[in-house]
Amino acid sequence: MDETAYRAARGAAVPLACVFEKALAAGCATCATSVRRALAEREAIGCASPTARTNCATLAALLHERATFALKLVPGGALPHAVALRLACGGLAGVRECVEPGEADVHRLVVAAQQRFGSLVELPWHGVVASIVAWRVRRRSGGGP
Repeated sequence: MDETAYRAARGAAVPLACVFEKALAAGCATCATSVRRALAEREAIGCASPTARTNCATLAALLHERATFALKLVPGGALPHAVALRLACGGLAGVRECVEPGEADVHRLVVAAQQRFGSLVELPWHGVVASIVAWRVRRRSGGGP
C-alpha cells in the first residue's frame, strides 16, 4: 500500500487521530477514549471524543512549548520520532507524578489535572519538563543469534 492510499484510508477509518498515539502504541499509557483500527499491517489509534481530543491537544501543545528549550528543539520544526515519543511518554509520566501517581489513562490524567490545578497551564511545569528530559527510549534487547 502506498503512503498516499494509506493516509486516505487512515483518514476515513480514524477521523480524529489520537494526539498521544505514539505513547499508546509504545505502551507508555492507555486511554479510555482511544479507538484502535487495523489498517494493512499497521495500527491507527483515534479518539472517540472530540472534547477529550481537544484537551489532549492542549496538553501536547503545552508539553512541546514548555520543553522546547530543555530539549533544544527548533521552534516550528518537525519532530523526529524519538523526540516525539520522549515528549509524549516523558510528559505523561511527569503529569502522572504531579497529579495522580499510578494512573495510566491519558483522559483521566488530563481531567484530574484540570480539576486539581484549574487549568493545564497551571501544572507544575518544572517537574514535568524534568521528567521529559529524564525519559529515555527503552533499548532493544540483544536477542540476535
